[in-house]
Amino acid sequence: MEKLQHVLEAQQFTRTFLETELFPLTKKMEQVARERNDHSLSGKIVYHLFYEPSTRTRISFETATTILGGIALSTENASAFSSAIKGETVEDTVRVINGYHHNAIIIRHKEEGAAARAAVVSKIPIINAGDGTGQHPTQALLDVYTIYEHFQTLDGIRVAMVGDLAHGRTVNSLAYLMAKFRGIHIDFVSPTLFRVQQDIKDYLERHPVSYNETTNLGEVLKDIDVLYMTRAQTERFRQGERFDNHHGGFKMDLVMLNRMQPNSIVMHPLPRNDELPPELDNDPRVVCFRQAQNGLYVRMALLKMLLS
Repeated sequence: MEKLQHVLEAQQFTRTFLETELFPLTKKMEQVARERNDHSLSGKIVYHLFYEPSTRTRISFETATTILGGIALSTENASAFSSAIKGETVEDTVRVINGYHHNAIIIRHKEEGAAARAAVVSKIPIINAGDGTGQHPTQALLDVYTIYEHFQTLDGIRVAMVGDLAHGRTVNSLAYLMAKFRGIHIDFVSPTLFRVQQDIKDYLERHPVSYNETTNLGEVLKDIDVLYMTRAQTERFRQGERFDNHHGGFKMDLVMLNRMQPNSIVMHPLPRNDELPPELDNDPRVVCFRQAQNGLYVRMALLKMLLS
């Protein structure tokens, strides 16, 4: 088994690691979650250091730690309720936690690169749970696992990533991971002012992965395997920025869903707004809650790899 030291970015993972180690272990963790028969983290303390709001990522990591027999300690809003408000750097906070004999730190931060900076000074594993507009690698891992679970392959998949792609760290990490596979095509669907960042496109061109940019979701629906919807990241907007979706160009509805292939899937990292209305949830192609559930199993697998 490939030894993990930290989980910082999607690029660090190889295809071999995903297909031969992470995916099989994730499948086993689904059974472990039901039977509670694996105590790999017994006696281990995992600190969840969250400077930004989180529901699924924080709770799934805390649950994963607990199911595997570990102790989960958390700071839910460290920006307001820790020494960060007094000006303490993330590096100093991580040094302090290291000194308290914890075994791993899971960190979410508003600044891109914060997790990597934490890893430089940490003697224990750091897991990036989202760093500003940078990356969210564990979200990307659960996303590719969900795609793999459905299609039993990741080769030849066509994905449309839709919405606020300029600020969306989930699409950044997912694009990096999809580039590990063959025959991938990505349609980036967004308003012109919210296009995916240039460094992502440069990365895809180097590997190479074909991609297309469009403002018209309708033109790609019938050809895609995966529709990856995202919300407008309004908390990251600069003054004056506005994501105009009143005309519905980046929203799904039943008519649009029925234009998709019968075996396609609709994903969303959540939370959602009006871009994926709840009335579509009964369609089996909408898998966002299965996707979220897979987050528990993927994070259990990562913790087991890092700490057992």
